[in-house]
Amino acid sequence: MENRQRKTPEEFSRTAMLLGDDALERLMNSTVAVFGLGGVGGQCAEALCRAGVGHLLLVDGDAVSRSNINRQLLATQDTVGMRKTEAARQRLLSINPALEVQLRDVFYSADTADSVDLSRCDCIVDAIDTVTAKLLLIERAYALGVPVISCMGAGNKLDPSRFEAADIYKTTMCPLARVMRKELRKRGIPSLRVIYSQEEAITPQGEAEDSQRSRTTPGSASFCAPAAGLLAAAEAVRTVLSEQNNPQ
Repeated sequence: MENRQRKTPEEFSRTAMLLGDDALERLMNSTVAVFGLGGVGGQCAEALCRAGVGHLLLVDGDAVSRSNINRQLLATQDTVGMRKTEAARQRLLSINPALEVQLRDVFYSADTADSVDLSRCDCIVDAIDTVTAKLLLIERAYALGVPVISCMGAGNKLDPSRFEAADIYKTTMCPLARVMRKELRKRGIPSLRVIYSQEEAITPQGEAEDSQRSRTTPGSASFCAPAAGLLAAAEAVRTVLSEQNNPQ
C-alpha cells in the first residue's frame, strides 16, 4: 500500500524547512493560550499563528483604543472601539483560515477564571499586566502541569535588545519580576519561564491624558512590547515542541 505523507501547507513551508515536517505537524495540532492582547500579547498571538500553531485560545476583556496604536499590532484606525479578541480573530483568520480560534472576552480574575479551561492547553502565554491576575493564572496552570511563559514589564523601555528569556529566579533589574518572585516563593512555585528586560526603567515625561487606570500608566515605544511578544512566541513554540518530545 502506498505511504502518503501529509502535504505541508505552502504558508508554512519555510517553517517546515527550519523545524522539519514532524515538528510543524505537532505545532498544527497544538493549543496555545494567550492571556492579554496588548502590545506583547497581540504580537505573540500573530507570531504563533504564523508559526503554524493550529489552535489558539485568546483571553482579553478590553477594546482597542487610539492610545494603543503606537505599539499594539491589533490597533489601527479601523479597529478602534472593536473588542480586542474580535480584532485578533479577524486578523489571525486572514493569515490562516484553518486556524481554530477560541475567544474569551473577559479580564482574567477570580470571578472569571472558571470560564477559561486551561486543561487542554499545551502552553500558556501570560501577557496580563496586573500582578493579581498573573499569579492566579500561573497558580492554576501550575496545578494542572501546564507550562507558562510569563511576560514581565515592557513599558518605560527603549532598548528592545535588552529583552531576554530566563527563569524568574535568575532575573535582575525588572521591578515586576521582583514582586512576582516574592509572591511565587510564597506559593511554592519553584520555577517560571519569563520574558523580561535588563534595561533600567525610564521615568515617563508626563502622564497619559486619556488614562482611566487607578495605577500609573507607563510610557511605551513601538519597538519594545512587540519584541517581548516575539520572544514569548519563540519560547512558547520551543516549549510546545519540547513537551511533545518528552511526554510525562
